[in-house]
Order: sequence, then structure tokens, then C-alpha cells
Amino acid sequence: MDAPETRIETAGPADAGEILTVQRAAYLTEAQLYGDPFIAPLVESLDQMRRLLESDALVLKALHGPRIVGAVRAQFSGRTCLVGRLVVAPDARGRGIGSRLMRDLEAAAAGRADGCALFTGHLSDGNLRLYRRLGYSETHRERVADHLTLVHMRKPLLPQPAVP
Repeated sequence: MDAPETRIETAGPADAGEILTVQRAAYLTEAQLYGDPFIAPLVESLDQMRRLLESDALVLKALHGPRIVGAVRAQFSGRTCLVGRLVVAPDARGRGIGSRLMRDLEAAAAGRADGCALFTGHLSDGNLRLYRRLGYSETHRERVADHLTLVHMRKPLLPQPAVP
């Protein structure tokens, strides 16, 4: 399985269960890393996921054949795209799927936002490397628990050229 064979599409309510399954599989390593089995992505319900997919949030899915192997979501606050829950199935990692999801999300957000903002945990080295490689810069850190400091990052978006 490699990224060129993977399609990126907009997700809909019918994708809720499969995206939730990928999300839970993807976040198990984060829960283990931080010693916290109750992180939000692991306790999000199917109804919450469906409501998100029915809202005006932008949710993209990565498909390899019929299987969802990744997803990312964004909501908008003013001219900022708030990126959340970039997930890739554990057996599909390391193939550029996360990078493609982020690039497609940024392209979709470019007309609505001046920049993208996100956060990840301070121990999540792979996430930090990915976001830095994609052009995100750390803006600040926020200690939210004894075991967790959030690293907030931002990336400016360039306006998309007008199509003639």
C-alpha cells in the first residue's frame, strides 16, 4: 500500500463508524505514550462522530481501495483553520498518507483561512516531525496535566490562485 494508490475524499456521515475505528486504532499508541486510556479521541462516541460529519466541519478520508486508512478534520474560527485528529491506520503508516491528508486539507482551507493551527502532545515525536516537515512552527506550549503538555503549532496558508 502506498500513497499514490490512496485517494483522498471528503468524508460523510456514512463513514462515521470506519473513521472512528481507524481513529481508535491510531490513538492507542498515544494513550500508551502518555499513560492515559481516556484521551478524547478514544472516548469519542459514534453519535459524536456522526454529528461532526453532519456539521460544517471539513473532514477528509484517505481510501485504499474501499478501506478508510486515514482521516483528518478541521473546523474554522474566523480566518483560522483548526486542524484536529489526523489519523492513519497503524498498518498504513510511513507511506505519506498523513502528509497527503494534511496537504489536501490545507488546499481546501486556503480560500477560507489565512492559516492552520493544531496541537499535539510534547512526547509525540513523530507528529512533531511531520508537522515541522509540513511547515508548521511552534507558537507556544500549554501544560494541561502532570503528564501532558500540548505543543501548539501554526502554518500560514497562501491564497489559492484564481482559476480563469
